[in-house]
Amino acid sequence: MPSVLITGCSSGIGYYCAKALKQEGYQVFATARKEEDVQKLREQGFLSYQLDLNSTQSIDEALSCVLEQTDGTIDVLFNNGAYGQPGAVEDLSREVLRNQFETNLFGTHELTCKVIKIMRKQGRGRIIQNSSVLGLITLKYRGAYNASKFALEGLTDTLRQELQGSNIHISLIEPGPVESDFRKNAYQAFKENITTDDSAHQSVYEAVELRLSKQDSDRKKDPFTLGPESVYKPLLHAMTSKKPKARYYVTTPTWIFGILRRVLSTRMLDWILVRVSDDENK
Repeated sequence: MPSVLITGCSSGIGYYCAKALKQEGYQVFATARKEEDVQKLREQGFLSYQLDLNSTQSIDEALSCVLEQTDGTIDVLFNNGAYGQPGAVEDLSREVLRNQFETNLFGTHELTCKVIKIMRKQGRGRIIQNSSVLGLITLKYRGAYNASKFALEGLTDTLRQELQGSNIHISLIEPGPVESDFRKNAYQAFKENITTDDSAHQSVYEAVELRLSKQDSDRKKDPFTLGPESVYKPLLHAMTSKKPKARYYVTTPTWIFGILRRVLSTRMLDWILVRVSDDENK
């Protein structure tokens, strides 16, 4: 069966898809940033290696381990690893914004380029980028994450054009709200990197922090939030179809906003998005 390298498999979408593909018989390499998560994956029978997208050395070491197992080939790369840095744009330091891009864009880009060289030699391959509805539209207090996903979309669209005729296909999956540890990790990033005391957005931050800190059991169920299995179907199509799509929309909000950004004026779309953010942080 084909080999599949997946980043960000400690939980959520990455873990679910790695498990589902393994059950289907694929040779799955489930990577994670933390060594303790790698150990947990190995205990469950995964071929797992530590891969920190912020580190060139980590990327090279993980890729080398994978290639030793596959005789130098990789059939599919699923770039799933990412996190969200909350905070108003004016409160994002250069370092904090750089860190967001190191993981969500630069590390993903570096890994992708290394894998493309392998796929060119073997004459085939599939690359799937896990983007977001926030690569299509923006919401307040998510500027760093918005920007990283917009950049990923632009880079991927360019790559798709440059890879024409190579038999290497690249696709974007664009989920909306999906159950994962994303909110928990965002809360940690917020506490570590955003100074609220002297911010013009201090009153809103109190609501943001309250929302992010809520446990799943205490949070009102969002009817639009789907489980991580919602990403598996488009991932499998992108991996196996003779004509994979350039984009796969997942969840109702993604479909709605994907349409609205094409038909509404900027002013009208802003009016809607501002109210979505305000309602979320009430």
